[in-house]
Amino acid sequence: MEYSHIIIRYGELTLKSGNRNEFLRKLTKNIKLNLKNFKGYHIQTKRDRMYIHLDSNEYVEEILEKLKRIPGIHTFSPVLRASLDVEDAKVNIARLLERKQNKNYKFKIQTKRPNKNFQYNTNELNNIFGGFVLSNYKNLSVDVKNPDFVINVEVRSEGIFIFTDFIKGVGGFPVNTSSKALLLLSGGIDSPVAAHMLQVKGVEVEMLHFQSPPFTSQDALEKIFSLAKKLSEIIGTVKVHVVNFTKLQTEIVKNVPENYTMTSTRRFMLKVAEEIAKKENCLALATGESLGQVASQTLESMNCINNVTNMPVLRPLLTMDKVDIIKIATEIGTYEISNLPFEDCCTIFTPKAPKTKPKLEKIIQYEARDDYSQIFAETIASTTTYLINLNSVTQVENETTVEKLEEDFSELL
Repeated sequence: MEYSHIIIRYGELTLKSGNRNEFLRKLTKNIKLNLKNFKGYHIQTKRDRMYIHLDSNEYVEEILEKLKRIPGIHTFSPVLRASLDVEDAKVNIARLLERKQNKNYKFKIQTKRPNKNFQYNTNELNNIFGGFVLSNYKNLSVDVKNPDFVINVEVRSEGIFIFTDFIKGVGGFPVNTSSKALLLLSGGIDSPVAAHMLQVKGVEVEMLHFQSPPFTSQDALEKIFSLAKKLSEIIGTVKVHVVNFTKLQTEIVKNVPENYTMTSTRRFMLKVAEEIAKKENCLALATGESLGQVASQTLESMNCINNVTNMPVLRPLLTMDKVDIIKIATEIGTYEISNLPFEDCCTIFTPKAPKTKPKLEKIIQYEARDDYSQIFAETIASTTTYLINLNSVTQVENETTVEKLEEDFSELL
C-alpha cells in the first residue's frame, strides 16, 4: 500500500484570524526547509489543512519523522485519497486493510463530512463503509467503544480521505513568527530544552554563552556549537553570542563573599545579556532555570538576580520536573551532547555553601565595593558572534570598541 497524501492539521494556528496567512506562509517555508533533502512530493497549503502530495512513498517514513518536530503542526496523518465516490472509497479502504488480514481485530468507522454537499450524511456513510468491511473481512468485528483501530473517513471538497493514524506533532506556532528573545545557553541539560520550548511557541531565539578560559576549554565551546547545531535543525540557522567572562567572573569571586558569588555572577550575566539583547533588538531574556533545582533557582535568588534588568526574563522550564526536562532533551537530541564532560563557567567557581535566600540589600552592598565599569565594558567587547547551522559555524565581525562601551555603561554600573 502506498499513501497518496499526508494531511497536516494546524492546532493553535486555527485560533489566528487576521495574521493566519502569514503564519501559514512561514509554516510552509519551515516544512520545505526540513524536507529539502527528499524528493517526490509537493505541498498545497489551505486555510484549515495542509496537504503533502506524495508522488512516491520512497521517503515517506523519513518525512513523517521530520514532521514530528516542526512547530506549528498539531497532528498529521498519512492518507489514501479517493474521488468523491463511495465505490472508489471502498477500494481505498480495502487497500488500507491489506495489513489487517492476519488476525482478528475490532474496528470502528469514524466519518467526518466537511463537504456538506456530499449526497450521504455521516451516519449513512458509517453504515455503508462499516457494512463493506464486515462483508469482506471475516476477521474484523465492530467495537465502537474500544476498537483496536479506527478507520477515519473525511469527505472534503478535494476528495474522500481515508486513514487510521493521527500522529502527534509538537504543536505551538511556526518558528520565528514571534519576536526575539536572547537565551542564556549553558552546556547543561536545561537551557537547550528551554530554547526548544520557546522555538515551539514561535519565538526567534538567539543564544548567549559565557566562557571562562583557561578554566573552560575549547571542547566546552565545541559542545555549545554542537547544541546550537541540533537546535538549528528545524529553523535552518541560529545566532550564538560567546562572551569571555573570565576577568569579570574572577573579579566577582575576589570581591564578593563566597556564599554570595553565585548570586552576583548571575546578576552580571543578566547585565551582559541585557546589553547584547538591546543591540540585537530582543524583547526578552530567557534561561533554563527550574524552580528549586539549584541554589540560584529559588524565588529569593531569582528576585535578587532579576533586579538588575528591566527586561522580562522568560523561564519556560520554571515548574517542570527534571524527569520531564530530560525526556524532552532526549526527544530533541540534546541530552547526550549536554552530558559530555566539559565544564562551563557556571560550575568552575561554585561555592561550597551558596546562599539560597540571598538579601537584595546585601548583594547591592557587596557589589558596590568595586568599580566594574572597565571590566564590564571589556566583557561586552569580547563578544564573538556566530551563525550556526547543521553544516557550518560562521563567525560574524564585531566592530564595537571597549572605549565606546565603557562610556555607554559607566552610568549603568
